Amino acid sequence: MMIEDFIFYGGISIAVYLIVARIIRRYYKFPVPSFVGYFLGSRFRKMMQPPDKIVERSGIKEGMTVMDLGCGPGTYTVDVARAVGNKGKVYAVDIQQAMINRLENKLKKPENKDVHNIIPKVANAYELPFSNDSLDLVYMVAVLQEIPDKQRALREVYRVLKNNGILAVSEFLPDPDYPLRSTTRRMCEEAGFRLKGNYGNIFNYTLQFEKSNT
Repeated sequence: MMIEDFIFYGGISIAVYLIVARIIRRYYKFPVPSFVGYFLGSRFRKMMQPPDKIVERSGIKEGMTVMDLGCGPGTYTVDVARAVGNKGKVYAVDIQQAMINRLENKLKKPENKDVHNIIPKVANAYELPFSNDSLDLVYMVAVLQEIPDKQRALREVYRVLKNNGILAVSEFLPDPDYPLRSTTRRMCEEAGFRLKGNYGNIFNYTLQFEKSNT
């Protein structure tokens, strides 16, 4: 097969996948199955959404108390934990115990033995196990669109963030749930957030929002 044919048929296959997947996801909202965790934590995934870009565009700084909402197998959790340092902490939250198990296994690997500031939690986005105004930053990577009642989840995130706390939402185009950034902005602003930063391109973007009680 010629390279041109490979690119052509590969492009057709991806297009068909995205169309079918988006149709299914339009009518059935459910968390990504745990077996997909192998892809979510793969090098290919990190090539599409590099961890350093997630950290930078989300506004994650040393010393912050951060929640990774919908952490999955911990694709970005360890990188964020290193970014916030020993004075910060990361709550890794997912609705599926199987995903949390994958994260905990990842933390046992020798290359992660220096990471001690990650606290895994199984929880629902509608009932986050945190007090009001307790977190500096919440980030979601290709997660918001998987949540059936997005406004309820966003209001809950608003509740647990400190005043002037940050919500960072990252999306990438191969995801069948991918929304235009105008859609993400509208949803978050309806929940009371104010746009603070707009980064990336149509294939891979991060919108940074601020909670303000004023």
